[in-house]
Amino acid sequence: MSLSIYFLLPNRSYAGDGTRSTLGLSVENHFAFAVYMYGEYPPFNEYNVGNIEWVRDMEGDVFNLGGDPPDVEDLQLTPITIEELGERMRDADVIIPYGLPKPSSPPPDTCG
Repeated sequence: MSLSIYFLLPNRSYAGDGTRSTLGLSVENHFAFAVYMYGEYPPFNEYNVGNIEWVRDMEGDVFNLGGDPPDVEDLQLTPITIEELGERMRDADVIIPYGLPKPSSPPPDTCG
């Protein structure tokens, strides 16, 4: 049975790995979708762009929620609003908030 799975990626530190996990589930015959949130993009090197293309080849997609999409040759992220994402996630079988959220305040000086 194929599942509909959404990866919510709120932190660029985990966005590349989250895209790779999306691809892994796509290869396993699931409908997997990555959502880059609020302009938190991974480095769009050849490896990450290739992963995005493969996700789309496997009937998944990579969405851009908020933030300006990067200007990368041969790369288009599918824009989505929070309302559209909410509608899609109502039909999802699994929703994965991937990685840690960005900290809301800087670390204390003792951590530096």
